[in-house]
Amino acid sequence: MAKILITGGAGFIGSHVIRLFVRKYPDYRIVNLDALTYAGNLENLKDIEDRPNYTFIKGDITDAGLIRQIFTDHRFDGIIHLAAESHVDRSIANPAAFVETNVMGTVHLLNAAKASWGDNFAGKRFYHISTDEVYGSLGETGFFTETTAYDPRSPYSASKASSDHFVRAWYHTYGLPVVLSNCSNNYGSHQFPEKLIPLVINNIKNMAEIPVYGKGENVRDWLWVEDHAHAIDVIYHRGKDGETYNIGGLNEWKNIDLVHLLCQIMDNKLGRAQGTSAKLITFVKDRAGHDLRYAIDASKLSNELNWNPSIQFEEGLEKTVDWYLANEEWLTHVTSGAYKNYYDQQYKQR
Repeated sequence: MAKILITGGAGFIGSHVIRLFVRKYPDYRIVNLDALTYAGNLENLKDIEDRPNYTFIKGDITDAGLIRQIFTDHRFDGIIHLAAESHVDRSIANPAAFVETNVMGTVHLLNAAKASWGDNFAGKRFYHISTDEVYGSLGETGFFTETTAYDPRSPYSASKASSDHFVRAWYHTYGLPVVLSNCSNNYGSHQFPEKLIPLVINNIKNMAEIPVYGKGENVRDWLWVEDHAHAIDVIYHRGKDGETYNIGGLNEWKNIDLVHLLCQIMDNKLGRAQGTSAKLITFVKDRAGHDLRYAIDASKLSNELNWNPSIQFEEGLEKTVDWYLANEEWLTHVTSGAYKNYYDQQYKQR
């Protein structure tokens, strides 16, 4: 029976990975380690929390002693490392927190895995999930590949780039069996509404202003979160040690075009006259160091491991909107208190 530690499993992407692994692999023991900071929410996992092959541990990956003890207690066969500070705006305001969690937290996990496994790496795997933002910014053409030189532009992407380098260093120096993936922007259910799509949905629902940075010309490649979870499954089980796999949705959108599409969908869902929600769009001062364009070439993952996106963006967006509208209680819970203070600081004072 394989025992896998999934860090950050109460967060947006992590909860989808936990749900997939718990259901798909009943013979695995899945341990979810999450600090339950602002974006971690056990409500995301209510549907599987009583499964016999699932265990939750509240803890922080920055606590090296705790990490060592957890590895001693559980003797993991694999780690899927998703826990991270992930919001660029927050990294600009408090970069040290991103260094502590994303860099030092990853090093603590690497050290614990190395100590636990010793020289016997048979059947073991350390899977580190990263971001396309480590590659920097693209112009109007071209794509990020696994060999694109790193060029991080924000404290967030710099911290993730650093953690990627440490993971590869443990592979080359100690032989630790690692794989990495760098993914594009995710969307779907259970995403904390500091990110663009749930923020827009929530604001439209409440007839609040929709803040758009600059002129909304920045381009992102959008990936449905359930497709990402399936890619993680494929890479964990079939990826090659020491390799990196880029995961993308083959789906580029300018921010302003995406916001207008969401406005149209929301007007339709809420029975409002078309154009009602678009009037809420408000352009705000652009973010410092805002990368112009990200786009992923996922052909390596497709060709070697036979993974491809399963859903068209418009269909995925409809499913996403339907979920947020059907789960108002969840949205209310996560947008109370600290979220409101953060939102006012980030957008109202620009």
